Amino acid sequence: MPETFRIALWSVNLGAEARSLEAWLERVQGRALEARAQGARLLLMPEFVSEGFLAWKPDGLAQAGEIAWLASQTPAAIEGLRALVDRHGLSIVAGSMPFADDSGHTNRTYALLADGRTLTYDKLCLTPPEKNPADLNLTAGRRLTVFELEGVRIALLICLDVELPAISMRLALLAPDLILVPSMTQQLSGYHRVYGCAKARAVELMTSVAVCGTVGVAKGNALQETNVSGAALYVPCEPQLGSDGIAASHPPVDGMAGEEPFVIADVPVGVVRRLREGGAEVWPGLWTGDHIEVDFAR
Repeated sequence: MPETFRIALWSVNLGAEARSLEAWLERVQGRALEARAQGARLLLMPEFVSEGFLAWKPDGLAQAGEIAWLASQTPAAIEGLRALVDRHGLSIVAGSMPFADDSGHTNRTYALLADGRTLTYDKLCLTPPEKNPADLNLTAGRRLTVFELEGVRIALLICLDVELPAISMRLALLAPDLILVPSMTQQLSGYHRVYGCAKARAVELMTSVAVCGTVGVAKGNALQETNVSGAALYVPCEPQLGSDGIAASHPPVDGMAGEEPFVIADVPVGVVRRLREGGAEVWPGLWTGDHIEVDFAR
């Protein structure tokens, strides 16, 4: 077990100049090299990071066809990212991209690991636009993805997933060391929902939770006018970890002035495991509440 596990959180600015997939991959490589130079073992990118591909979408592509077109770009993008991982030895969790399957399209994240594995996770809880047949028309996933990397147990969630207590209860049984949450929120309110719930998950699960999201607006995008996010690593609120539950944090920005949060953070794996095993102030351990009766008072 490593005592710490260093990660890089990249809240990609969708408005950054990129005229082709090749140029986009060059941009990713630059950030990967920056992360690797600072000792990071994993780079997290945000939800719908591939929306930036709309900058080179075909002329005349109707808005209703954008998800299918973005999904058609996903295999080549993942192949290119896989090559970067193999070349530089840095694992990349590639935010999320639309993926075409037999039931339509899912919102899928890819964990491209430096040990050669490629794992996937489809978002479980979809927003109203994601479910709307007249909008994104996506299909929800049906399984959690948890894996071990370099002795660290990692779980994947996407944006709204981290707000759902039912998912948190399922994760509690798996005792993850780190939960990675790529997100996309158009408003400051959405940012606070996702980041506030991520901080709560760190407390209730006695774990670390990392979040980053898209900022800026992709050229050629007509679906939203803003994206707001920061980047943060949350940990349990314990004296050994500084008490406030914030290991690293970049404040929210909209990216319209070119801002692009990029945070390097150390996940305190060893400390948190020792707290979970009995060193915490009040944490009761895995607690299901199965014995509780409900009394609706009249």
